Amino acid sequence: MNKPSGNIFATSVGVGIATGLYGISFGALAVSAGLDVWQTMVLSLLMFSGGSQFAFIGLLASAPISSAVIAAAVTSAWLLGIRNGFYAISLAPILQKVGLKRLAAAMLTIDESAAVATAQTSPEDQRRGFWYTGFAVYVFWNICTLLGAVIGNALGDPAQWGLDAAAAAAFLGLVWPRFTSKQNRLVALFAIATAVLTTPFLPTGVPVLLAAAVGVAFGWFDIGGGAKK
Repeated sequence: MNKPSGNIFATSVGVGIATGLYGISFGALAVSAGLDVWQTMVLSLLMFSGGSQFAFIGLLASAPISSAVIAAAVTSAWLLGIRNGFYAISLAPILQKVGLKRLAAAMLTIDESAAVATAQTSPEDQRRGFWYTGFAVYVFWNICTLLGAVIGNALGDPAQWGLDAAAAAAFLGLVWPRFTSKQNRLVALFAIATAVLTTPFLPTGVPVLLAAAVGVAFGWFDIGGGAKK
């Protein structure tokens, strides 16, 4: 049975609020990295990809600003943004949008909108889940980015509030019920372990790509494919 659209809306708003709180952390860290409030807001309004934004300001904060540092920051942000392209491929047949609406859909193709959309059972509810969640996250993310940028110095270290893990935890909570087979759960667990264990040692963005490679390897070699649900 399909979920009522009201439940989808409530879920989308809840995800938007949870992810938006993560934006407070970004706003505070961006200001600490040397950006002003307007520069911070431009990143959130136009880039709108949390992982890429954090990668960008993380490298800006790690060394004096130079062309090499900026190039490295842009490259890291791009690496983390690649995953949104894969989401777009799977969502394109569902959304079926052309013209300017396609541009809006591209902007709103993120972890959370993809997760809520694919959690629905009918094409219509999938479209609702995508648009509701995408807009909710966009609004709350930018509001909270501004809040974090303005009061960042009063927050102290944003990580002490647990905001740096909020979006990842929310995303995992959304997609985990979709892992109904042993193979799916194995892929998820190995991908998570790969990302966590390699993050302290590899450049920003690379652990995400390695985690994706784990999923490709499981599918290519059909690891655990014969397991029953």
